Amino acid sequence: MWPGIGDWHRYPGQLHCSEAFAISEITSNHPLLVLSVLKLLRPKQWAKGAFVLIGPIYALTDPKNDWHKLLPPALIAMAALCLLSSAGYIVNDILDAPRDRLHPRKSKRPVASGAISPAFAWVIALVTGLIGAALILFIEGRAHLWVAGLALAYLANTNLYSFFLKRIVIADVIGLSLGFVLRVLAGCAAAQVQPSTWLLNCTLFLAMFLSFGKRLGERKTVGVDASAVRGVQAAYTDELLRSAVGVTGVVTLVTYASYIQAKDVLWSAGFDGWGKDAVVHGGWWINPLWLTMLPATYGMLRCVVLLERGRYDDPTEIVAKDWPTQVAGLAFGAMTVGALLLAKAVGH
Repeated sequence: MWPGIGDWHRYPGQLHCSEAFAISEITSNHPLLVLSVLKLLRPKQWAKGAFVLIGPIYALTDPKNDWHKLLPPALIAMAALCLLSSAGYIVNDILDAPRDRLHPRKSKRPVASGAISPAFAWVIALVTGLIGAALILFIEGRAHLWVAGLALAYLANTNLYSFFLKRIVIADVIGLSLGFVLRVLAGCAAAQVQPSTWLLNCTLFLAMFLSFGKRLGERKTVGVDASAVRGVQAAYTDELLRSAVGVTGVVTLVTYASYIQAKDVLWSAGFDGWGKDAVVHGGWWINPLWLTMLPATYGMLRCVVLLERGRYDDPTEIVAKDWPTQVAGLAFGAMTVGALLLAKAVGH
């Protein structure tokens, strides 16, 4: 008889070569396995796919660009990168299963808990990755070649992290952050818009803020056993991580503030009445993008407070569960979209 979900709890470290060929039988005998597979894919992490859309969305400030041309290919690239990221997460879960069993939250992951065998998880990772790669072919023109190249770079970076970089202090954070930058580049390539330096800088430092924050949160929730959960934690200290979180958070906000300042020229023309353009030298409009600094600053500082208190061990968990942070995120998104639409109207 093939091992069931409960049986894998008893020997999670033992593999059976024939397990991968019994997927259909296991699934039919254990409907809950479908939920375990869904959990293994980490759909909550697909929110990071929004980074793929950042470049195309901000490119809409150019009157020559139209969302009908920019967003569809970017959405395809986003779906592809989400599936490829899931494949990478699965590989990382397989490799990290022994350590994850020592973590209060990660021990509930399908591979670590024994709900899914490592052999079955490898099959899911392969299928998920192939589907993600196939989606790229639906991007029209030569853009799909650029997206495919960036997707390969993303996979290479993910596996380099899983097998090597995650053990090297600082390099582990840079490796994770580079994954976010590659997402942004893939979105720009799909929509055929040129990524700006501020976009890449802001993405890099924001991702580093999130990664350092995750390590600080782990030390607060796990305590002295943090290095048993994540080996590289032995090279970190609370003071170092606090400093890194503070520095990357400030640099992120300063970089974003510089972008906002560069966009002041978009509002150098005012309005005469309702919708009639009138050139006013020097302008009289306040740059509406400045308002987004308020929820952005609040959201980042709240993340720092919650991580320092040990209430969460991952900034993505804060976004998913902390309603004030969610409100700040929604406010930031609404203000940004409103400001970009206004900029496009002024540009016309």
